[in-house]
Amino acid sequence: MIKIIIADDHAIVRKGLKQILDDTMEMKVVAEAGNSIELMEILHNQEFDVVILDITMPGRSGLDVLKDIKLEFPKLPVLVLSVHREEQYAVRTLRSGAAGYLNKKSAPDELIEAIRIVSTGKKYISHSVANTLVTSLEPNANKPPHELLSDREYQVMCLIASGKSVSTISKDLNLSVKTISTFRSHILRKMNMKDNAEITHYAIKNQLVE
Repeated sequence: MIKIIIADDHAIVRKGLKQILDDTMEMKVVAEAGNSIELMEILHNQEFDVVILDITMPGRSGLDVLKDIKLEFPKLPVLVLSVHREEQYAVRTLRSGAAGYLNKKSAPDELIEAIRIVSTGKKYISHSVANTLVTSLEPNANKPPHELLSDREYQVMCLIASGKSVSTISKDLNLSVKTISTFRSHILRKMNMKDNAEITHYAIKNQLVE
C-alpha cells in the first residue's frame, strides 16, 4: 500500500484527490495538510511513501517547503501538483528535489502513474516537462532573464505580473511590504527593467502567467 499525504490549502482539491487515489487499489491517502506548518508537523509524526505538494499554499514558498522536506526527509518522494504550467515551475521544483511535477489539469490516470513511479524512488518526467528541461540545458547565453532570479524573486515576479500589489503579495506570502519591495528591486535590476508594466509584459510574452 502506497501511503500518501496531500498538502494543498483548498479542501475541495484535497477531497477530490483523495477520492481519486483511494479508489486505486494500492494507494491510500492517510493524511492531509492545509499549509506548510501542518505538513511538517505531520511528517515528523507519521511515515509516508509519497507527498503530493501544492507549491502555492499560503505562507512560506512551496519551493522553500520542498527544500525543507528534502533536507529532513531526503528519501521521501515529493510529487508537485500545481495550477502553474510546466514552463513556470517544473525545472525549479526538480532542481529543489521534487520527484516529479504535474499540472492540476492532468488526467487522473497520469497522476496515478506518476505516484506509482515516484514511490519506487524514480523520477516522473512528463513530455511537457521533458521539453522544458531540454530548454533549461541550453548554454547560459541563451537562457531567458528570469532564470537569473532566485526562487523567491521568481515567485514575486509572477505575482506582480498577475496584477497583485506589493501589499497584497506581502499578505499572501506572510512577508513584510519592505521585504517584497526589496525583492521587486532585485527583479528589476537583474532583468534590466524599469517598472511593473515591463515585468508583466515579459511574463505574458514568455507564458509565465495565465
